[in-house]
Formats: sequence, structure tokens, C-alpha cells
Amino acid sequence: MESGDGTLSATEFRVAACAFSELWKTFNSSLPQWSWVPSLKRSCVHYQNEDDVMEEVECSSAEEDDFIDTAKLVRNQDSGAHHYNFHIVYSLSYRVPVLYFRAYCSDGQPLALKDIEKDIPVNSVQLLTKSKWTFLTQEEHPILHLPWYTLHPCGTVEWMRLLLGNKTCIDQGGLPIDKYLVSWFSVVGQVFGLKIPLEMV
Repeated sequence: MESGDGTLSATEFRVAACAFSELWKTFNSSLPQWSWVPSLKRSCVHYQNEDDVMEEVECSSAEEDDFIDTAKLVRNQDSGAHHYNFHIVYSLSYRVPVLYFRAYCSDGQPLALKDIEKDIPVNSVQLLTKSKWTFLTQEEHPILHLPWYTLHPCGTVEWMRLLLGNKTCIDQGGLPIDKYLVSWFSVVGQVFGLKIPLEMV
């Protein structure tokens, strides 16, 4: 990695995202997949489920890219199934990956934050109630230009620096770029109960 300070360049993100997608396919072939979707403006990795849903998106890419937007299904006893779409997008300003997600009911109605809190693990809910607007925010998706929730990236550099600075990582000459997103997702994915298999690390 260029800087070693917890940030990534756009080129490093591209390498890390492609590696993450391939590692996920190798070690999680029975689970929904992540796909790499390049764009000239921003790059994005998204989570793919068996219930393939196509969504047309204007990408200002020189080459024609198919954008497959699919959902993770979460069963909810109150109002039927809840669906979640996850995208990992590179933030130019923070120079880190950012997890964007949208949550909606089977009828397409978006979920309110209180409904999302019912679907996520208890420890994530406790963190949300302490720091609702610095931890989870709703903003325009940088590629889709629609309102999505995001895990705010303001603290990402600090905790990635902690992961990069551990003794094992230092003894091994630093974190290889292809493992950056795996390490990052091992923290961020826990918010939604999405876990990284040890074989990916």
C-alpha cells in the first residue's frame, strides 16, 4: 500500500475490490456474491443475491457496464420480508471504502431507521442509539443518485490504522493491498451480521 496510514488510493481500491470479489467467490461460493462494477466517476462493489433484480443505472463509463443490484433477504415476522442491498463505494474525500445500503419491504417501500434497527444485531443497535448521526446516515448514493443509508466513514482511517499497526501485520511487512477490503469488511460487515470466513484472511 502506498501510504500505510489506513487510506487507499483509487487504484489500490480497485485492486482490493477485485481481490475481495474473487476471494468471496472462492471461499463463499454457496453464498450471495459480490461483483465489481467500474465507473469513471466512482467505483463500486455490490452484494449479489440469488433473487437477481436488475436495476438500470447511468454510468459515465467509456465501456458498457451491466449493473446488477440485488438484495440480501432478512425475514421479519411483523411485516414480511425485508430486503437489503449493499454497495461498497470508494470515497474520494476520505480515501477509504464506504458501505452504502438500502433497506426495503417486499412491496418496495423503504424501511425507516427504527425498522432497520430491529433487523441488525443488538450490539449494532446499541452503538446506533449512542451515535445515530455519526455512525449511520442517509445520503445520496454517489453512483445511483438515490437516497441510501451509509455507515459514515469518518472513523475508518483510525481503526484501519489500528488493524494495519498490529504486530502480526507489521511482522509480515504490512497488509497486502488485496487483503485491505477483507480486513475492512471484517469490521464493517459485523454491523449487519455479515461475516468473513477465516480462509479469506
